[in-house]
Amino acid sequence: MEKAVIFVRITMNSREMKFSKIAAFVACIALLSSCDYQKYNHKEQKDPNADNQYVYGVSPDSLPRQMANKYEANPELEPRVNAIRAKLYDGAGSAVVKQ
Repeated sequence: MEKAVIFVRITMNSREMKFSKIAAFVACIALLSSCDYQKYNHKEQKDPNADNQYVYGVSPDSLPRQMANKYEANPELEPRVNAIRAKLYDGAGSAVVKQ
């Protein structure tokens, strides 16, 4: 009789059994999905501008040649630009910079 009582106390009821199965399933899925997370979720693409000095510059540390373009300031657009900056950045912070 003693062994039967111990056996009954060790077994789980159906609610506990169901919860433990769900928890084990979720843990297995989490462990399996975290291995090499997004390893295959990208596509290797050839960069058509890899050797283009105009886009990337002479070396990785240099500025590209397209940064040398300077444009004349248009005072008519300045109020509109400042209004857009104020709307986007609430008019505060380092985003509103006068050049």
